Amino acid sequence: MDLQKQTAPAPAAELRASDADRDRIADILRDALAEGRLTADEHAERVEGVLGAKTVGELEAFIRDLPAAHARRVTVSAPSRPTAGAIPVDPDDNVVAVFSSAVRKGRWRAGRRIHAYAVFGSVEIDLSEALFEYQQVVIKAISVFGSVEVRVPENVSLRGTGGGVLGSFEVDTLDAAEPDAPVVYLDGWAVLGSIEGRPRRGRLVADILDRVHRKVDRTLHRHLER
Repeated sequence: MDLQKQTAPAPAAELRASDADRDRIADILRDALAEGRLTADEHAERVEGVLGAKTVGELEAFIRDLPAAHARRVTVSAPSRPTAGAIPVDPDDNVVAVFSSAVRKGRWRAGRRIHAYAVFGSVEIDLSEALFEYQQVVIKAISVFGSVEVRVPENVSLRGTGGGVLGSFEVDTLDAAEPDAPVVYLDGWAVLGSIEGRPRRGRLVADILDRVHRKVDRTLHRHLER
């Protein structure tokens, strides 16, 4: 009797690397640069290698000599990466500027994933008045001889992962006081261009304020009833 041949699963190091795997390694390299474990040249060289890596094993080679590769990272209130399965693969919105400009601003509904492409053009994504229907929003940005600017309310969390080749990637990290506040992740790569994420001071997500006010009211009521 013929028996079906069972294919042994591939070792973990031989598995194809995902975007999330590359982002995780990029986070570790960024922290190592900030801690002084890597020089700017070493960091740039390794990030370039991470972008071209095909397997998990190739990715791990870039952090093998760093402590973060051998220790469990501390969990913070707002995760540095989106929760697995929370963000769809396909974008809810594409913002494209090729030799032109594109703007998303005002009172609009922010999807879970937004892709922004600026090629010899400029993209502005302003979330300061947007309606957040989801707790996590990912913005994937590519800038080639262009610029991508992202603005968020100052009472959300903002995280950034990315870099540039003769370009700049700058994100002002924010930590929201409210644990259930929206978290915006800006991931990008700038080639002879720029990508930046900043809070728009004075702009707040209204529903977060409403929740804060309700909690304050409940606290006052409990105090008065004593």
